[in-house]
Amino acid sequence: MTHPDYNSPTELKQCLEQNGLAMQKKFGQNFLINGQARKTIADALAVADGMRVWEVGPGLGAMTDELLRRGANVTAFEIDYGFARLLNAFFADYAARAQFSLVEGDVLKTWKPCADAQGLPDRFFGNLPYNIAAAIIGDTITAGVRFERCVVTVQKEVGQRMVAKPGTEDYSSFSVLCQWAYDVKTVLDLAGGNFWPKPNVVSRAVLLVKKADFPRCKNPRGFIRLLRALFAARRKTVRNNLLPFVSGGGRVDAALRQADIAPTARAESLTIEQMLALSDAIEQLTR
Repeated sequence: MTHPDYNSPTELKQCLEQNGLAMQKKFGQNFLINGQARKTIADALAVADGMRVWEVGPGLGAMTDELLRRGANVTAFEIDYGFARLLNAFFADYAARAQFSLVEGDVLKTWKPCADAQGLPDRFFGNLPYNIAAAIIGDTITAGVRFERCVVTVQKEVGQRMVAKPGTEDYSSFSVLCQWAYDVKTVLDLAGGNFWPKPNVVSRAVLLVKKADFPRCKNPRGFIRLLRALFAARRKTVRNNLLPFVSGGGRVDAALRQADIAPTARAESLTIEQMLALSDAIEQLTR
């Protein structure tokens, strides 16, 4: 079965109609119809022949096709049953050569079994709604997994959080999480006209490269919980946000002294190194 012209909204629409399918807003479905943008994203992913790639949210396979033609072995994660049916038909020849496989269902539930069965890929790509982007990155890092190289396409506001620095409005627990594990930079911004249906937001492709000097901490899961606590109320001081997280004001004060952080500081002013030191101090004091 031949796939539609991925640059043509008319052909994409006809494909959906002929197969009794429709776009579902709950899945944040929009197709990237700019062929040059797809090439730029694939270039950033730096795919070489024979590399294993996980792709989350392939839709009808525009990026899948780009990656396969570059020689990648693609495992696609798709939650929409109708799209999955078409993907299997479009890429049947690649599947017959063991170059394409499809994992149906929610990627947050399927990625771990897939990793256990196949091992981790060389590359990770996803066109992701914000909640999925934060969850999949958080899940993998919490599980001790960092991909060598990732490109994710998200809403621009989410991309801004991913690269935000301390002291800026966009700096958040998600910023820290991404930059703790990866070197993060913007690839390109994509106005709504690059997609069909045209969204009302600007998107951003973001590159994440596994840090060679990954800063360690005593309890990674505890560190991730600490991030959520620190940014729970941005107007509150670090001390006040920590009180519900660490039982006893004395322990909070001791941890802050040990990490050399002023009680009146706010989370958005702290560097990743300061937060890691605070996490280790809390771990030591609460054993």
